[in-house]
Amino acid sequence: MNAITVQNLTKRYSGALAVDDISFTLPQGRVLGLLGGNGAGKTTTISLLLGLLVPTAGHITVLGHDMAKDRFAALARMNFSSPYIALPGRLSVIENLRVYGHLYGVPHLKHRIEELAETFNLRPILTRLAGELSAGQKTRVALAKSLINKPDLLLLDEPTASLDPDTGDYVRSMLEAYRREQGAAIMLASHNMAEVERLCDEVLMMKTGKIVDRGTPDELISRYGRESLEEVFLDIARGEAK
Repeated sequence: MNAITVQNLTKRYSGALAVDDISFTLPQGRVLGLLGGNGAGKTTTISLLLGLLVPTAGHITVLGHDMAKDRFAALARMNFSSPYIALPGRLSVIENLRVYGHLYGVPHLKHRIEELAETFNLRPILTRLAGELSAGQKTRVALAKSLINKPDLLLLDEPTASLDPDTGDYVRSMLEAYRREQGAAIMLASHNMAEVERLCDEVLMMKTGKIVDRGTPDELISRYGRESLEEVFLDIARGEAK
């Protein structure tokens, strides 16, 4: 089963196309990269998948559920993380995790929080207010929140932003293990091309709301005659693609 099926998805704002007739699938258990420069349509696409925005046209199916008719059944089995969306700053880290755990109806919540605190090294900051954390600490807490319900589908926006190289590498290893052990699907929006090459089975390249190319990282690198995905990204962003 596909975790995500998108058909002819379009989102228009006051005449401007943010997402322009895109179609793609994400099979369960796979990792899909969503790449593009600022204004390419990545954030809008993720917001549409989460049901935060209503499409102008097109159809979205997530985990077998039509997002136009039955999105709450899908939302219970998915989660999202972005370091750019703040958690309630006046709640402590552990209070935030409890709130989201209760929202998702997580069983044995105390044990689940203990697991996540160990995984993301949160024990020293559990009683700290979320608004007082460093950027790297906020990223780790956001990732812990995104896994509180052991989602079947995980949407990640820059999951290792603000993390030092060692912690970033640990998080990438953890995501690989989570995908392997849980059979989860992951959609990853990132500007870290080495991260995308490591984690993603397939990549969608977006520009001005359209999908302009797609393939495995190796396929794209070979197709453009480049040494790395970063060079491919630059070719497409600068309009120098062959």
